[in-house]
Amino acid sequence: MVNNKDIKILTELLGLEDVKVISHCLHSGIGMILQTESKTSPSICPNCGTKSHRLHQNHRHIIKDLPFGEKPVFLEINRRQFKCEKCQRPFSENLDFVKKKRTYTKRLAHKIIQEVLENDIHSIASKGIVTTEEIERMLKDASEELSDSKPLNLKRLGIDEIALVKGKGNYCAVLVDIDTSKLIAILGDRTQTIIRETLLEWGVEVLERIEEVSIDLWRGYKNLVTELMPNAQVVADRFHVMTQINKELDTQRKRERRNVEELIKKSKLADDKAEYELILEGLKNSIYPLLKNEDNLNNEQLNKLIQVKNVSPILKVMHELKEKIRKIFNKTNDWYTGVFKLGMWLSRAKKYFPNSNNTIIRWFDEIIAYFDNGTTSGKVEGINNKLKLIKRSGYGFRNFENFRVRCLLNWHLNY
Repeated sequence: MVNNKDIKILTELLGLEDVKVISHCLHSGIGMILQTESKTSPSICPNCGTKSHRLHQNHRHIIKDLPFGEKPVFLEINRRQFKCEKCQRPFSENLDFVKKKRTYTKRLAHKIIQEVLENDIHSIASKGIVTTEEIERMLKDASEELSDSKPLNLKRLGIDEIALVKGKGNYCAVLVDIDTSKLIAILGDRTQTIIRETLLEWGVEVLERIEEVSIDLWRGYKNLVTELMPNAQVVADRFHVMTQINKELDTQRKRERRNVEELIKKSKLADDKAEYELILEGLKNSIYPLLKNEDNLNNEQLNKLIQVKNVSPILKVMHELKEKIRKIFNKTNDWYTGVFKLGMWLSRAKKYFPNSNNTIIRWFDEIIAYFDNGTTSGKVEGINNKLKLIKRSGYGFRNFENFRVRCLLNWHLNY
């Protein structure tokens, strides 16, 4: 016999508006099944808006809900079908807590999605509450509920890329709102065609309001900005400039080490060999002292840096030039001063950093633009690092679209 007091408590615990529990049973190995019905008698016709009391059919089926403690909970719901008295068309009532043609409640989907964002599909599905197919469906539904993909208040855009498969040249483009530190879009490729299609979908009004676009040193990105964003200033990301300078510095470090090792092999005199071995000892384990910001070196690394400079005059000058341009970026706050200081640096660095020197000259206007507002892709890189973590933990995603949805939900999930 149904205990009315228990039914009232279960209805309150269920916590679904306009739904009441009318019976319950506990099945061993399955969980608790709650039979429910709507508290409201009529329903509104979606075709003409008329309130209808004319019940046509009952459609009962089982859906999954949030568990009670460790016990799985299933709801037997009745999505009633009415026949509109005005337009004479049948329709099924709308239930706020479950989407049509879904085998789970909305709140269970919300909980599962939040768990997936912190883990992966397989580990969540292994708990036995939902299947991998249901999780993928939840993710797709959630992606459709995301707010309008047009970044209406976008002022500063960051464009970058990450490797989908490391070492295989398979990249996807990443578009970020620098001011809000939010991922706007992640695209299946980084080609100009793919990025152009996405930007054009935003519309002319959005593109015309963009004031700055931070990019790496790829001309394809610059061409897109010039073509589609008439009021935007292209800003070459300072960190990519520093990456190229560090790369050239490290190339010289490797070159000097190889040369010294060759001299040791060819040396016939003991004194010469001992001198070269002393130089080699100074060059060993010097990558971090040379490339890391000098302000961040510990005592051991500072001592190593002194040792390197003592054995290699070229690396000494190159390291000082590297630190000089870093300080120019850090401490220059206006465009005019930036032009002067960078010009002086170029005149001195031409001999030691020929490749970086040529790159800076080619991108001079875009690099100087950094000094206007200090715009960089630093926030973009931070987002890229999080995307890489998602990629590593998301082995349960069967295709790029599922990966894209998961990435977007990390920044746009509203529940």
